[in-house]
This record gives sequence, C-alpha cells and structure tokens, in this order.
Amino acid sequence: MKIKGVPYRTIWVNDDGWSVGIIDQTTLPHAFVTTSLKTWQEAAHAIRAMIVRGAPLIGATGAYGLALAMREDSGDAMLDEAYAALLETRPTAINLKWALDRVRNALHNLPGVERAAVAYRVAAEICEDDVATCSAIGDHGLKIIRDLHEKTGGKRPVNILTHCNAGWLATVDWGTAIAPIYKAHDAGIPVHVWVDETRPRNQGASLTAWELNSHGVPHTVIVDNAGGHLMQHGQVDMCIVGTDRTTRQGDVCNKIGTYLKALAARDNDVPFYVALPHSTIDWTIRDGVREIPIEERAATEVTVMQGRTASGEVVPVTITPEGSRAANYGFDVTPARLVSGLVTERGLCDATEAGLTGLYPEFA
Repeated sequence: MKIKGVPYRTIWVNDDGWSVGIIDQTTLPHAFVTTSLKTWQEAAHAIRAMIVRGAPLIGATGAYGLALAMREDSGDAMLDEAYAALLETRPTAINLKWALDRVRNALHNLPGVERAAVAYRVAAEICEDDVATCSAIGDHGLKIIRDLHEKTGGKRPVNILTHCNAGWLATVDWGTAIAPIYKAHDAGIPVHVWVDETRPRNQGASLTAWELNSHGVPHTVIVDNAGGHLMQHGQVDMCIVGTDRTTRQGDVCNKIGTYLKALAARDNDVPFYVALPHSTIDWTIRDGVREIPIEERAATEVTVMQGRTASGEVVPVTITPEGSRAANYGFDVTPARLVSGLVTERGLCDATEAGLTGLYPEFA
C-alpha cells in the first residue's frame, strides 16, 4: 500500500542486507515512524509492546527474529532460546507459532554456517506468501461486496462494519478483512466503512481509520457499542472482521468485542464474515471457547489513553479514578454458529469443519 504516494510494506530487510525495518504502529495515527530491528530481543519487544501487531505480521516478525538470532549465533542453544522467547510474546495468535516452526524446521540438520541465510530466506518466503494470500482473500471477499451492491440496485454505497484492525498494517500488505474493501473501492464499487474504535488500544480509530483515510475510502469512526444500534436501523449491510486463531470447527478468536458484534449481527439478520489466511487456522483444536488461550494485557491499557492536544503534543492521560482496578482481556471467541462464512485465500466456506477441510483437504 502507499503512504503519500510511496509504496510500503509493514516489514522489510534494510539496505544493509540484515537489519529488519518495521513501521512503529504505536505512533500512529499522529506520526508515521519507521525503525529497525537489529537483534532477536528487539524483535520480541516489538511484538510484545505492539510496535508491530496483527497476527500475520506478528508471525513475519517472529520469523525475522529467528533470522537475527542465527546471524548472532547459529548454534542450537541460541535457536532454542530465541524460539522460546519469541513464542511467549503473544499467546493467542497462532500465526506466530506457525511462522517460528516453519523457520526452525528449515534449520534442522543444517550446518551453522548456512543457518542465517536460510532463516532470512524462509522469513522472506513467509512475507511473500502473506502478500499473495491477503490479495487472494481480497479477491474472494470482493465478490461478496459486489453481490451486496447489486442487491441494492447500485443506488447507494455498501455499508460495512469492522472491528479492530485487519488491514495492511496487520499483515505484510493488503490485510485480511480490509483487503476486500480496498479491492471494492479500487474497482469503483461505492463502500462506506463503520470503524469501531476498538477499546482499549483503539486499533480501529488509530490504525483502520488511518489506513482508510490514506487510501481515500469513505469511513466513519464509531464507539464500540454503537454497532448494534446501526444494525437495528438498517445502516449495516455486512460485518467483516479478522481473526487471530480459528479452530478446525470454525470458531474464531478476534479482538475483544467481536463476539458482541456477532450477536448483534445475528439478531438483525446482518451477515457476519471472518477473513483469514491459512496460517491462522489451528487444526489441533476444536472448541475455541475452552481451548484458545486468551491474552490478558496490562491494566494501564484500559486506564490510560494517548491523544494529541490542541497544541499538537501527544500525551498520555489517565481516565479512571485512582484506586480503581481494571481488567484487560485482549480477545474473545465467536462461536462458529454466529459466523456467516469464512473468507480465505482459497475461497469462501461455511464456518464448519467440513467447510474448512473442503478448502484444505490436506488437513481432513
């Protein structure tokens, strides 16, 4: 995607051939800042501190983290240490383990002198795979939006509600849930996006809105609890969200608040779609509510907000009374029964084991 006419991905190898460039997402939307990762510890910190975020991008960053580790020391002890440390940075998104396993498996039985180069190559392959995957998700999701537009007789924009950020900032490029919106906009189909602010970290207000604004896609930021009201009044044609882990039976785990949107969508007969790459499917589990680990993050993400003052200064402010406790659950699970369909790089399917294995017969 482009920023002020300059094409960017969210992660890249710098001109020195080894350090890894990333966009510091904690500075958005008020400043666009890039930085470099030079050690695997810096990669782990970037994931943990949400300097990079979004399940596919977390995986890519973890892969490059192992490459940086192998550049420092290509021994088995370093590989095991870096793998374990990177894996524990974010427990919910399965993409991280998928990417780390892919790199580590490629390094087994290789002499140390070859490991760094192979790790960088595999990390690059993971990134290229993600770009192609997300573009294909966009193509398949575009068909849904086009059909909805035709049902309206082409008389008005298709109103789409999304939650959290599943755009190109969450992946290497294109995004998952936002990719079909970009494809529709670029194809001339009028769309309007209701952007949930997505408390407590405001990824919708800070990241999704920034992306859509940069790309010229009409959108409106709303408080998280406004979605049901909009659906009741016929102002939402479809919901589409991403997912950090999907079970083989179609349960989806996404940013906290997604489950409530799915309930409201079901009550108002609004289709609720989930866009996901193959790397987000956890084929080892069936019951998302009981088996997916839910990350609990620092209470300060709830009690403190960051914003820009009238003078232009970006400052943190405390919004809760001193002495009040806060709980910060990062994700919730939407049962498959509430999902209208899964949009993958291989096409659209029901949120069922049969639906998923029909697209991915190698996991049947």
